[in-house]
Amino acid sequence: MTIEVPLFPLNTVLYPGGYLPLRIFEQRYLDMCAERMRSSQPFGVCLIRSGAEVGEAAEPEAVGCLAQIEKWDMHQLGILELVVLGTQRFEVRSRRVTAQKLVIGEIDVLEAEAPQILPDEHAVCAEILRALLEELREAPVRKPHRFDDANWVGYRLAELVPAPLEFKQTLLACEALERLERMHAYLREKSAAARNESETKS
Repeated sequence: MTIEVPLFPLNTVLYPGGYLPLRIFEQRYLDMCAERMRSSQPFGVCLIRSGAEVGEAAEPEAVGCLAQIEKWDMHQLGILELVVLGTQRFEVRSRRVTAQKLVIGEIDVLEAEAPQILPDEHAVCAEILRALLEELREAPVRKPHRFDDANWVGYRLAELVPAPLEFKQTLLACEALERLERMHAYLREKSAAARNESETKS
């Protein structure tokens, strides 16, 4: 399905099923959010490829995630506080920049990924995620938790594990099992590096 949506380039990666708090103060994005709330339509969140969040229109990555506004408030005049839910991934076919420096993208919405049974060889990923959620009690991950679903485990690990944004973007563009394999390999690499550092110090 091809549609046109406003794009919000950010220094973060939003995944389907993920929640993202946003603080909006630029007029272009205040206007965008007001229009999206009136129409109950999502906008697109993309990682910034080049540029900055504030000022001139930034160049977004080609794969992003639709964001549906779940909650909003304005405790301070001119500053809109949102919580958005990532819904479906998309690919940007083309884009244009309005006079207000808002990026409008023509996008192909990608088919939602069906739940997939977590392969036994990646069961440790679910264990790590469970431990992270115990440690990070304020993490914006809502129930039900689906530790047997490869999609859910891969996306939630991608959100919570500290990693370079370029890697997180790669995970967004992957399909479920490849995403989980890449995440598992990254965790193994980090674990090995931590052991080597510990041994060196001792």
